[in-house]
Amino acid sequence: MIMIRAIVRPEKTGTILAELNSAGFPAVTKMDVVGRGKQRGVRVGEVVYDEISKELLMLVVRDEDKEDVISIVSRYAKTGEKGAFGDGKIFVSPVEEAYTISSGSKGL
Repeated sequence: MIMIRAIVRPEKTGTILAELNSAGFPAVTKMDVVGRGKQRGVRVGEVVYDEISKELLMLVVRDEDKEDVISIVSRYAKTGEKGAFGDGKIFVSPVEEAYTISSGSKGL
């Protein structure tokens, strides 16, 4: 199993979630987060905004579904055809085990 964490622009979240659902990935955890990336925030005149609103999407998928999910998130999180600073980041990590709390069953 693989955990995919994607930090994306809030205005892109609805489209990303709809596309993931259509592709057979309905189980997603979504959180409002703030932060900054390599650009160290946004400067407007003398003011620096370094707590930029983003959404964190988390999914746990089978190993063989990893590339499909990354492709969907990348395609729909991108601003324009070439993308832009602040479009987000995707993190991928292994998941050793998962349990359903209500039943105690192991796995997805």
